[in-house]
Amino acid sequence: MAQKGKMKVDLAPETASKFSVRRIKVFSADVKKEFNKITWPDKKHTMGAGGVVVVLVMLISFYLASVDLFFGKIIAAVLK
Repeated sequence: MAQKGKMKVDLAPETASKFSVRRIKVFSADVKKEFNKITWPDKKHTMGAGGVVVVLVMLISFYLASVDLFFGKIIAAVLK
């Protein structure tokens, strides 16, 4: 017998199904307990991190577009 929280669950494969109601309840309770332990960032931190991501994506896309344009022109010149 394995004990999770206050509920006892029989984990023997021949007696308990993976999808038994009792195991689903235990799993849900464990998920809720772990979810309450999460420390969420505040709005200022989230907005700052999001801004950094947007700026970096724009910089990388401009860089890749310029490299693509440069190599495209070189290949076009070679093929003429």
